[in-house]
Amino acid sequence: AYHLAHQRNNNGDGIVVVERDPTYAQASAMLSAGGIRQQFSLEQNVRMSLYGIEFLRNAPERLGVDVQLQEHGYLFLASNQRGKEQMEDNHKVQCQAAASHRRQLQKDNGMDDDIQLLSSDELQAKFPWLNSSDCVLGSFGQRGEGWFDPYSLVQGLKKSCREMGVQFVTGSPVDSKRDPDTGRVLSVNVLQEGSECTQTVINYSVEKVVNAAGAHCQDLMEILASTTSSSPLIHPMPVEPRKRCIFFFHCPSAASFTAPLTVCPTSMVYFRSEGTGSNGHFLCGVSPSEEDDIAVEHKSELNTVDHEVFNDVIWPALYNRVPDYFGELKVQSAWAGLYE
Repeated sequence: AYHLAHQRNNNGDGIVVVERDPTYAQASAMLSAGGIRQQFSLEQNVRMSLYGIEFLRNAPERLGVDVQLQEHGYLFLASNQRGKEQMEDNHKVQCQAAASHRRQLQKDNGMDDDIQLLSSDELQAKFPWLNSSDCVLGSFGQRGEGWFDPYSLVQGLKKSCREMGVQFVTGSPVDSKRDPDTGRVLSVNVLQEGSECTQTVINYSVEKVVNAAGAHCQDLMEILASTTSSSPLIHPMPVEPRKRCIFFFHCPSAASFTAPLTVCPTSMVYFRSEGTGSNGHFLCGVSPSEEDDIAVEHKSELNTVDHEVFNDVIWPALYNRVPDYFGELKVQSAWAGLYE
């Protein structure tokens, strides 16, 4: 909504954002680790992140908010030849995308590429707290990667949207009217929250519908298609909501260093520093195994955190990767969110 209004000379008239929960209590972004990285294998993803990091850097001027951007980077580790070769191939894509991005902006700062490839010895020299004995190569984002506060970003975007005339309504789409020949959505009925806990169905005639439902985007597609049985959804969205748990822990002895978001090889356990400066606070998590990574059927599943994953998978990987510090730590909080 922000970009649509901005592209129309800051005119948000006619743009309506429908939100189920304006508090964003269970929004995926709020329950995530708030990361941004360039280290992808597809050029399109890299270039989107290059735009994103510039947007975040300029958020105080653009949005009037400090999103607490911490450019401490991502660190990926490879422990075998296959992983090394994949990392080298990805690095070529990342460098090409960055060079193309600079040319497009007519901006060459004369600096080295944001992403560095580091040998095992170079990893040990740069990150003396890291056990790199089993690593054959590392890929580190020295600039243009890190994390930020998603809530501040969303609030800044929402404030700017309202200033440009974008309308926000609290409710949920219930059905739509579609063109019987083309299937194009002509109008959407929204069950809106009113005053004194009342609910009213409001009809919106539309030219375009932007599906920004994230992990629930397939559910939204089915709602919009459900009223026209003669014109079923031809191309379902290949997206499902998947549960991810994040753990916040404190390790006082590790207050001497700031860790980039480090992804361990084989286990894919990740961890990073949390907060500003070196304070011994960290976030960590891991993706479930393929057989356990099933779609979330009800939002109540996010009310429970899989603590056994921390004990059985995450902590052993943390101790192996940072043995001088992570032998003693204390989980202070944990939560679950959605990943698509």
